This record gives sequence, structure tokens and C-alpha cells, in this order.
Amino acid sequence: MLSASTLAARPEFTVTVVGCRSDHTRWSQPESRDDHRLVLVRRGRFRRSADGTDTDLDATTAYLGAPGEQERFAHPAGGDVCTSVRFEPSLLGRPPAATTVYVDARVDLAHRRLVAAAGTGDIDYALAEELLRLVAAAAGEPTVRARRAGRPADRALAAAAREAIIEEAPEAGGLCALAALLEVSPYRLSRVFSRETGVSLTRYRNRVRVTRAMDRIAEGEPGLAALAAQLGFADQAHLTRVVREHVGHTPTALRRLLAPGPGPS
Repeated sequence: MLSASTLAARPEFTVTVVGCRSDHTRWSQPESRDDHRLVLVRRGRFRRSADGTDTDLDATTAYLGAPGEQERFAHPAGGDVCTSVRFEPSLLGRPPAATTVYVDARVDLAHRRLVAAAGTGDIDYALAEELLRLVAAAAGEPTVRARRAGRPADRALAAAAREAIIEEAPEAGGLCALAALLEVSPYRLSRVFSRETGVSLTRYRNRVRVTRAMDRIAEGEPGLAALAAQLGFADQAHLTRVVREHVGHTPTALRRLLAPGPGPS
């Protein structure tokens, strides 16, 4: 079952929150859209098939859709919530290519700021500016890498590693333990993961932990030392270094950026 709530709508763009409570594992019937759109996962996971390529989507992987694509969807992991941004190519001055993109922590922050800006009521400036930053990043800024499709076995291995890290499997705490869980050598796992996702396992694991840190900070988490321990960082200083490396801001600065409202430019 699908639900949709429009956060903002203008002729040039629409921002919609889409929820799916379906748990079907089979592919849906093919459907075609006539718009350009960026779809980012807020919670949960699902699968998309477009033009013969299957993709596992979660908070670290989004997609840019283009008119005329034949899409199918499956939800083997249950429900999910996404932000769907429909936009006119004229906003960027060029039509972006349809692609699957790695969503790094800076783009994750831009996504969060877009949602926060929607709550201000200032659609034509605050929200529009955040939307442009987000779409431009996903459409080709250097911080986003397009995923190259490899062999099915390699794609499946990378997807299984991502799932273990996202679901916080105990074995995901170390490379060797994760490789043993997936029944491959650590060398093969590291090599395949980097090739399939464009980032190392270490950076990906930190990327997921930074997402959890931003979640907790946005919810008002007061103690950074306790937060660092709960997320598996060595200490508060380690948490601060990793967060700053991934998003360009300290946890303290993120409190301001993720507060209701558009935040500073």
C-alpha cells in the first residue's frame, strides 16, 4: 500500500514523502513515468529494476529517474519511506542522466535540510535553494559517485555487506568477521565492495554511523560522549573527527543546521 504527502509544489518542482507498507517480494508490474525525479530513502530498503538493471536502494543509495524508463519495484525488506523530488531540467540548465548514485553524508545532510526547510513555509526561497543544492549534488557533483554494475555475484556480495552494516549485524563490527559471515575472504570482500560501491568498507561503515549520529543529534541528543560510545566510536573526539570529515561540520554545528528552519546559508 502506498501513501503520499506533498511537502511543497510549484510548477518547477514537487517534493513528496512516499511511504510503502507492502512486504511483497515479487516485482511489481512495469510502469513508466514522464518526469525527472530524484528519490532518496529516508527509512527502510527496497529494490528497483529499470532498463534491465536491478538496484538495492537504502539511505546510502538513491536514484535519478528520467522520462520513459520502465520501472518495477519489490519490497523484500518490508516498508519504506522516501523523499521524491520531481524537478524540471531547466532548474539545472541541463537534463541529468538517469543513474543510481551513492549518497554520501553531505548529500544526506542536504536531504535533511530540504525536509527541514519544508517546515518553514518558505517554499519559494528557503526550500527552493535547498532543493537546488540537493539535486545538483545528486546530478553530478564530485561528492556523488555513480555505481557501476558488475557481475551478479559481486553485486549480491556488496548488497549483503551493505545490509549487514545497515542492520547492525554483530559481525559487521570488523572486516574479518563480516567476511566470515558472508563466506568470502576479507580480500575479496574489500575488493568487490570498493569496486561495486565506489567507496571502501571503512568509509561506508563510517557513512552509516554518521547517519545515525545525525539522526540522534536532530532528535536532541544532549551527550556526545555517550553518543560516541553507543555508535562504536573510540571516544567523542573520534566521533567529531569522522562527522566533520563526512559532512564538513562538527556535531555541535549540526545541531544548528538540523534545527527546524532552513539554517544558515
